[in-house]
Amino acid sequence: MRPTLFKIGNFELRIYSLMYILAFIIGIKIAEKDDVAKKRGIKDKKMIEDFAFFAMISGLVGARAYYVIMKFNEYAGDPISMLKVWEGGLAIHGGIIGGLIGSYLYAKKHKISLWTLTDMGVGPLLFGQFLGRFGNLANGEIHGVPTFTPWNVIFSGKFTEWWTAYQSMSLEAQSKFKELVPWGLVFPQDSPAGMEFPNYPLHPAMLYEAVLNLIGFILLWFYFRKKEYNPGILTMIYLIMYAVIRVFVSTFRVEDLIVPGIGIRAPYLISIIMVIMAALGIKYFSKIKSDK
Repeated sequence: MRPTLFKIGNFELRIYSLMYILAFIIGIKIAEKDDVAKKRGIKDKKMIEDFAFFAMISGLVGARAYYVIMKFNEYAGDPISMLKVWEGGLAIHGGIIGGLIGSYLYAKKHKISLWTLTDMGVGPLLFGQFLGRFGNLANGEIHGVPTFTPWNVIFSGKFTEWWTAYQSMSLEAQSKFKELVPWGLVFPQDSPAGMEFPNYPLHPAMLYEAVLNLIGFILLWFYFRKKEYNPGILTMIYLIMYAVIRVFVSTFRVEDLIVPGIGIRAPYLISIIMVIMAALGIKYFSKIKSDK
């Protein structure tokens, strides 16, 4: 597997970029099927498309800005690299913040309820996050810690060399790796996982999150969306749901963004804040009288 799907001249289509393109297109189709949004007055497909584009751009800006801020020392010497979004380096918490800001500005401009917009958007967003993690897989990033569980993945630039080396081990040495089966995903040598843990079996942390995001989407779309909730509550449920997902997945990830000056993983801190604010939000929105 390689991060680039194909290359023609100087143009290349990366799987990472393709996943976001698909997320945008499919997300719009999902939003157009949202009966709750239609009941609340959002029936114009053009408006849904415009909002999706606006939210996507603001989300990407927020995701990149958050990531660069958390790793500013790495980008300070090469400011141009801050703009190379297609190479990876987006933080979902920043994307959520940016998306909310963009949604607020769009709602204010078009005189629409902010929470009606975000309630419509969280389902497609979570599905987009599901697709996005396959882009991380293609890049060989967001990888987990070493493991000998049967469902490990091996990020190796030269898988055949690893297999040759494994076969040359003594029986005693091989017995220590009894769970290590001769399969894996072959990545270029310069992939993050391949450089950090060449030929080591790792937790597929990005796939853990992909599966959980898909489950979360199914719950949001087929269960919670069917309930008669006041505007804003679906958004709060999403925030709690994703916060829990991210904390769980972060326990398996090798690298996470660290809060400068504090030294703790940013996803832990931000997720705790998200849960607290979302819980208060649910309490607040539940008390508001709404004609839905």
